[in-house]
Amino acid sequence: MKTKETYRCAACGAQSPRWQGQCPSCKEWNTLETVTVTKRTSAPVGAAASQSSPQLLEGLESEHLGARPSGLPSLDELLGAGLVPGAAILVGGEPGIGKSTLLLQLAGSQARLGHTAVYLSGEESLPQLKARADRLGLLGPGLLALATNKVEDALAVLEGHEPPELLIVDSVQTLASPLAEGIPGSVSQVRAVSSELVEKTKKTGTTLILVGHVTKDGQIAGPKLLEHMVDTVLYLEGDRKHFSRILRVLKNRFGPSDELVVFTMKERGLEVVEDPATFFLGARDPSLSGTAMAMAVDGQRPFAVEVQALVSKSFLTIPRRTALGFDTNRLNLLLAVLEKRLRLNLSGHDIYAKITGGLASRDPGLDMAVVASVMSSFYDQPLPESSVFWGEIDLNGQVRPVAAHDVRVKQAARLGHDPVCHSATAPTLADLQRLLFGKR
Repeated sequence: MKTKETYRCAACGAQSPRWQGQCPSCKEWNTLETVTVTKRTSAPVGAAASQSSPQLLEGLESEHLGARPSGLPSLDELLGAGLVPGAAILVGGEPGIGKSTLLLQLAGSQARLGHTAVYLSGEESLPQLKARADRLGLLGPGLLALATNKVEDALAVLEGHEPPELLIVDSVQTLASPLAEGIPGSVSQVRAVSSELVEKTKKTGTTLILVGHVTKDGQIAGPKLLEHMVDTVLYLEGDRKHFSRILRVLKNRFGPSDELVVFTMKERGLEVVEDPATFFLGARDPSLSGTAMAMAVDGQRPFAVEVQALVSKSFLTIPRRTALGFDTNRLNLLLAVLEKRLRLNLSGHDIYAKITGGLASRDPGLDMAVVASVMSSFYDQPLPESSVFWGEIDLNGQVRPVAAHDVRVKQAARLGHDPVCHSATAPTLADLQRLLFGKR
């Protein structure tokens, strides 16, 4: 037990952490009185009640997950086993990217399947939640909602006569616990709130989904302990100016951790893109110079994406180098290799490169497509209409093989691409230049 002194207004009962001449709530003067508050301290999550001797793993029975369908087949495939009772899932993403929409759709799907789902919001009121659910066509029996900023209210839901099978907390940074100091969203509060919720859901068998805010660097806010504490970490990303969204698995104790699902934002919420192989291409004109088709792989899924480059004469002392969708430093590295190995004079040109469709990728296999599009724009010659590229370019101008080569080959054959340029068909940049433009 821990004691602490606080100040309570004799007129309205509001509490304040420090003494003030005027009550901040009712504005009465000289009404704050000293009150001693006793708080209980919580034990660390997962702490064992007693020590036990080691056991032989071979003789233990395998634990049955007992996962249930979420109502969204693509999400079940992403998680590997559906919604596992007692599991804790953390969902992160930029503001306005669609986290609340996706999770409200999940709660509605669970309600339609006959499961009890509670959507706890610390950011929206109940009328706002109803308006959103009505717009998405999710209103119906079994979908419950609660608007609060107190973790005690969430714990009371879990301690009820029939705990819900799914509890969504949007978001963990908006709840406050009396076991910790600080304002909601602080490190101590996030740690205390998440610890209490995870511990309680493990006992009740409720599937817990926590929504986490992100920092300006795109990292999930709060202590790193939060990501270690949960069983699964999902991240919803995309450009808010485009309709595409990608839900990635960053950590998963119940299935693969390198899967993703592509969604598109529609009037009735997020809809799964069943075949995302060509989703990011859009309307493409292969007769223009400076465009190349790349077969990228993200997770285990191959995507055909268009890489564009523009090389134009510069009138600046230091020419511009801009990349959208991949690292600018990687673009500078590839341009330096082109200048050194193919003796292309790029020092007097502004060079811009991008991946179309709002997709961002770190796949090293994009190197070959970037180089091909830059050369196409530099020579002002279009590439072969159905050509496709993948391969990593090293500093010696060699094309290295990349992961998931067989997956890319099969996808390129399914889409009818020819010629297919990779490390086997064009081992060096000089071979690629000769193959595409007939130059030495």
